[in-house]
Amino acid sequence: MPDELENKVGPLDGISVLEIGDWGEIVGKLLADAGADVIRVETPVEGAASRHFGPFVADQPGVNRSLAFAARNTSKRSLTLDLNHARGRQMFTDLTEGVDVVIDSSGLEILNSLNCGYSQLQELRPDLIWCSVTPFGLTGPRKDWPWSDLVSMALGGPMMSTGYDDHSITPIRPDGLHSMNISNEYAMTAVLSALWLRDNSSSGGQLLDVSVHESVSATTEGSFPNWEFLGQLVQRQTGRHAAVERMGEWQHLTTDDKYILLMGGGVPRDSKIYNKLLEWMDEHDASGDMHDPLYQEVLFKDPRLDPNARTRITDTIASFVKSLTAEESYRGGQAIHMPWGEVRRPEENLEDPHWDERDFWWEGEMPEHEGTVKYPGAPYKFSKSPIRMWRRPPLLGEHNIEILAEMGFSRDDLVDLARGGII
Repeated sequence: MPDELENKVGPLDGISVLEIGDWGEIVGKLLADAGADVIRVETPVEGAASRHFGPFVADQPGVNRSLAFAARNTSKRSLTLDLNHARGRQMFTDLTEGVDVVIDSSGLEILNSLNCGYSQLQELRPDLIWCSVTPFGLTGPRKDWPWSDLVSMALGGPMMSTGYDDHSITPIRPDGLHSMNISNEYAMTAVLSALWLRDNSSSGGQLLDVSVHESVSATTEGSFPNWEFLGQLVQRQTGRHAAVERMGEWQHLTTDDKYILLMGGGVPRDSKIYNKLLEWMDEHDASGDMHDPLYQEVLFKDPRLDPNARTRITDTIASFVKSLTAEESYRGGQAIHMPWGEVRRPEENLEDPHWDERDFWWEGEMPEHEGTVKYPGAPYKFSKSPIRMWRRPPLLGEHNIEILAEMGFSRDDLVDLARGGII
């Protein structure tokens, strides 16, 4: 981070957020890393569900040892609170009085049924922004359907486009809770828009109804327009974009037993880059008959109009990259503005100088781990205010004393609350 930003506050400094539930962790993290004060409300003893998802530090499970929880909860404060107790519900309601935003992914009507949801608070707090993240939205015939990330990725559409050339093999669900990431990115946009509107108009706060299903369904790339406008289904293909027509392979094994991925099969999109590619291939005596004007014409045609010529180009390029190392193909392709890249192991990204130069990795502590670890940082940078990990992921209930003191509770009160199982 540049020295001039080291002592500055984040772009969302002064914004306070209450996060409850297990499907809003990403939006909470994005807000917290941007400087907002995000309080993660968790159940006593067990805590958030993700605290029980592996992998764990040293492969030993524990509520403070989950790497999954750590990655999605940087910069937050943790407060344990049992809403099954009347006093716990009142404390939650009191907490909402001092925040700008509530991120609620606790479940459909859960908080309303406990008399501490948006229905009860909207009149008390007309300036409150309440962001609800639910599987199918707050209304509609599917709102009560059972659900999981697998259901979202299947019913929302992405799974049908993800898998292998062999369609006797079932579609593949991308791992990593993509439906959480997708819906939370949309939720982040909604929250920022609502904050801007509240502060720049007389509209006040509002309820933001984020549907995970609709978020996922809006993120299917070419599947929807191909069907809606052409009546055609895209076909899933191994390691490359789904498309209406079957395309040649994009991934090729190089001489050092690594894979290189050639976007679009390696075919350039204009003559200038195509000529640079031929020059490079000529250096290795690998261009074959690709100088024939016939092949330049293919660059500007619909791939379906001259498939044989296009296949000839992709096969020749594939033979070329197979004669190189993955690094040679990657660097050489990028040097002439071709979207090529190595298929990397996750750990290889830790040593990429590009990530280091942009300060993408955040060095910080990890609960239950000695020393520091690298956390994935933010996908954006601000020139006048820092985005960063302001504090390590919290221990379960780590900030109970701090937060409740801010609410006016004494230490004796905290002892009573703990004995009663409320915190």
